[in-house]
Amino acid sequence: MSMLHKIALTFIKSIGPVTAKNLLAYCGSAENVFSASKKQLLKIPGVGEKTIEAIRSTDALVRARQELDFIEKHGIEVLFFSDEKYPKRLKNCIDSPILLYAKGTVDFNQQRIISIVGTRNATSYGKNLCKELCEVLAPYNVLIVSGLAYGIDVTTHKECLANHIPTVGVLGHGLDRMYPKIHKAVAQKMVLNGGLLTEFPIMTNPDRPNFPQRNRIIAGIADATVVVEASIKGGALITAEIANSYNKDVYAFPGRTNDVFSEGCNFLIKTNRAGLITNANDLIYYLGWDDEIKVKHNTKQTTLQLTLTPNEQRVVDALQNGQLSIDELCAQLNIQQSKLAIIILTLEMQGVIVSLPGKIYKLL
Repeated sequence: MSMLHKIALTFIKSIGPVTAKNLLAYCGSAENVFSASKKQLLKIPGVGEKTIEAIRSTDALVRARQELDFIEKHGIEVLFFSDEKYPKRLKNCIDSPILLYAKGTVDFNQQRIISIVGTRNATSYGKNLCKELCEVLAPYNVLIVSGLAYGIDVTTHKECLANHIPTVGVLGHGLDRMYPKIHKAVAQKMVLNGGLLTEFPIMTNPDRPNFPQRNRIIAGIADATVVVEASIKGGALITAEIANSYNKDVYAFPGRTNDVFSEGCNFLIKTNRAGLITNANDLIYYLGWDDEIKVKHNTKQTTLQLTLTPNEQRVVDALQNGQLSIDELCAQLNIQQSKLAIIILTLEMQGVIVSLPGKIYKLL
């Protein structure tokens, strides 16, 4: 597909990610979207007269030419939805952007990716947690994603740099600027070991609505989202909520009940929107990254040491290929949910499986 037309597709007024994907699915390519007849376009879900008028206008192609000139001049990589390099975890999210702009050296599809988010008003408690997280995670070949904002975000990026962990900042504006400006030096270092990522084109100001929008990328690109410190209102809780909607793991550090910037974390834990972690090793344990734990609790060893009932063994066998929700287990094993809940509880007490947020289960 023509790069110009790929970019132009994102500049068509009134078209969001879902409609854009429908256009691509029906038309076959970005070029075909712009050359399709009105009759063809009207058959596509979500496409009406105004959308067709916007497609037929030359505005999107003119604006795309400006963008293409900029990215070619500044060595920016374009990741289109159908590209091999596009983040596969994000691609599975229904509202994922059809196009991303990236600068840096990072592989967005590496084996282990987590996002770390939190308040802009980070306390020493939160900053120390970020430091400990990065120090402990450093040997695990992990990519850490955050939003390059004040507070927990930039603290996370700095600790990643100090521990030689690749780190990516997801921006709420184009790559022709940096917000806040004070983080420009950090961003330049991140490009050398990690990178910057955005769905926004150049000349996009860091306006308030952009940040909740970019939070879906932070949530969708990772295996899990960790909330370090957060008030009851703010971007960190939005990111956690989006991650939950994507059926992603969410974890949070608890804080004192009277701390404003732990109120959000405590709320997530209390309402089962996040799993409770007290240190980095808890996170490694829940994500199954610790090889010693995995060997110790290897399924084959477990079945030798424990006498499982036929139904318990069926649950263990079903979880061999990865984590499943209780609904998926019910459908797959054809066991009544009330009966399955007792089996799951027994396996948890025996140390065979572990419960994750959202009634999802995995083998230890």
